[in-house]
Amino acid sequence: MGKELANNVVFSKNVVEFVTVAVQYCTFLENPENQTSKEYTDKLTKLLPLLYLKAALLPETEIEEDIYPEITVTEDDYNYIISKLYTAYKENDTYLEVFLEDMKYSDTPIAASISEDIADIYQDIKNFISIYEQGIEENMSEGLYTCYENFKLYWGQKLVNVLRALHSLKYSIGEENPDEDDLDSDNIQEEW
Repeated sequence: MGKELANNVVFSKNVVEFVTVAVQYCTFLENPENQTSKEYTDKLTKLLPLLYLKAALLPETEIEEDIYPEITVTEDDYNYIISKLYTAYKENDTYLEVFLEDMKYSDTPIAASISEDIADIYQDIKNFISIYEQGIEENMSEGLYTCYENFKLYWGQKLVNVLRALHSLKYSIGEENPDEDDLDSDNIQEEW
């Protein structure tokens, strides 16, 4: 009975809600249509906070032995996501990273890439979803464990870092932004 309850965690409300948002995230990135940086930014600034919230609500699980869940995201899949995003963001793809352990020892700024960070998050999420879709409870539980551990150790931090960069792009007011429609700092000042 204890094993049944442990395996049923993969069907709990929080896990199902996480899977729902994760599927939306992956489907959005896999969409073959090319979008502008404004369209990507708008959607990602909505999906990423929700993905973070749903991941933070995942239940703690334990696995009895070292596991190595199936990896379904190929290098080509990963590069496809990076390429699409890099093409959209171009010169805005790079941002300064301040939350790296190495930063406190560095004399120079450390750059990060929006496209790479989004693809890194995609990779872990997609690997989990692929396992979850198979419907084998033991594998689902192992995949959940790995995804949640990777969230705590790796992609959760990447998510909040890239969200900071995306927020800056979406709401930058002082600069000319070719994606913005008639957004002018004088008009904003007049409204206030």
